[in-house]
Order: sequence, then structure tokens, then C-alpha cells
Amino acid sequence: MAKKGAPPRWDRTMQQRLARGEAAALGELYDRFASLVHGLAHRVLGDDEAADGMTREVFAHVWEHPDAYDPRQGPLRSWMAALTHRLAVQRLRATETAALTQGADAESRAEELERKVRHASIAARADYIVHSMPAPLRAALDLAYVQRRDYRQTAADLGVTEDEARRRLRLGLQLLSTAHDAGTPPEDGGAR
Repeated sequence: MAKKGAPPRWDRTMQQRLARGEAAALGELYDRFASLVHGLAHRVLGDDEAADGMTREVFAHVWEHPDAYDPRQGPLRSWMAALTHRLAVQRLRATETAALTQGADAESRAEELERKVRHASIAARADYIVHSMPAPLRAALDLAYVQRRDYRQTAADLGVTEDEARRRLRLGLQLLSTAHDAGTPPEDGGAR
């Protein structure tokens, strides 16, 4: 049994394999986290092509700097999400700043940029929270908010009591509400 606070074995092993330069490890990492990275990048950048480029950039960064991840600091999934967020926000700021220099009303454009960055950060965090929450909560939210089922229909579709369906929906929404409450993650995001 693993000690409390000890990093997951897969995370430690993956970091060690990447540090040894195992190309197969990068492929395995990509298979596991590419959709997470792409989704978060798309949330921040708002463009599929830019998200594709950011996904390549994140995995290239991991390949070039395998020791940047420290398994003792938290799960590899969280580190990948923070790295993606940090790099995507940097790209968004650089792109928007370049556009600012071409515009006349620099102050209002700078405020608009910061508003976009805050909005993108909240959306990316919400996306990460949804993908990280337990499957039962995610399934309940999907039924209720994507498929437009009420809590009774959600309960029937999930094969749980109505009280359990309400509990799952409430907990899922409480988790999602933390996306806005937390604002933007720290600038380094745990990525070194």
C-alpha cells in the first residue's frame, strides 16, 4: 500500500522514463493526456489550430525538460494542466499584445486583454474540473446540463435514487463553482 502523500507509481515511473529519453514514454504520455492538453489550450486560445500548436508545444516542452515535473509536488495530470494553462496564457498575451501595438486605444485594449485572459483561465479551470471529477458526478452533470434531463430523469438514467441524483448534481456544481472562485492559477502553475 502506498504511503499517504506519496506520488502515484505511474507518475514517478513516467517521469523517470522521460528523463531517460524513452520515446515510447512520450507516446504513452501523449495518449493519456493529449485530449486534456488540447481541450485546455482550446479553452484559453479559442481556436483549434492554435490549440493544436499549443498541444505540440506542451509535449515538446515535456520532452525537452523531463525533470521539470517533480512527482512529489502533485499528480502528473495536474502538472500537465498547469503547464498547458501557463503556456497558453503566455501565447494569448503575446498575440493580443502584438495586436495592441497596432491599435490606437492601448489602455482599453489592455483591459480587454486581461478580461480575455481571466475568462479563458476560468473556462480552462472549469474544463479541467469537469474532466477530473469522479465519473458519477460527471455523468450526472452531462445528463442534466448537456442532455437537458431533470433530476428525476437523471436518476432514472443513472439507476440511482432521486436524492442521490440531486446530491451528485449539487456536488458537481459546487466543484464547478470553484473554477470562478479560484480565479487564475499561480503564474508558475507548479511547472518549472
